[in-house]
Amino acid sequence: MKNLGVLFVLILFTSCSSIRVFSDYDSSIDFTQYKTFSFFKPGIDELTISDLDKTRILNAIENKLSTKQISTSKQPDLLVNVSVSAKDKVVITNNPIGWGWGWGWNPWFMGGSQNTVSTQTEGQLFIDIIDAKTKKLVWQGKGRGGIREYDQRRDERINQFVTEILSNFPPSREVN
Repeated sequence: MKNLGVLFVLILFTSCSSIRVFSDYDSSIDFTQYKTFSFFKPGIDELTISDLDKTRILNAIENKLSTKQISTSKQPDLLVNVSVSAKDKVVITNNPIGWGWGWGWNPWFMGGSQNTVSTQTEGQLFIDIIDAKTKKLVWQGKGRGGIREYDQRRDERINQFVTEILSNFPPSREVN
């Protein structure tokens, strides 16, 4: 049952095509000092998603960080943790009927609507980046969106999720 919940978390990535991202960080940190990372194993082990999707997420993070010249290490500067959550949303769609193209005219039927009710699972992926020495959270990114359960392009979609979340890491220093 728990794995089913995790599956729904990944389905949350599938419910809609757009991904909304947000990030926050400790502005007192000089992120240029960080060159290496490792995954925070206790946190990763607690993920309640399929091992396949967990591997997809971790590979996407590793690939994206490597493009930012941050590599894996057994003695890392950073620890990366991942968590997921999911929420079902009720969606009501109003479909007008009776006013359309076609032959004839019915004086007794003046139109109307037909409502359909469905649910969508929306998920969130959190990526926490922790200073390995101080064990303090220095950056957090969050992405919200969906992935269809039976999507043939899960790798692409998860990679897109991670890429958009990590697009703001490391944060750029503002020059005043």
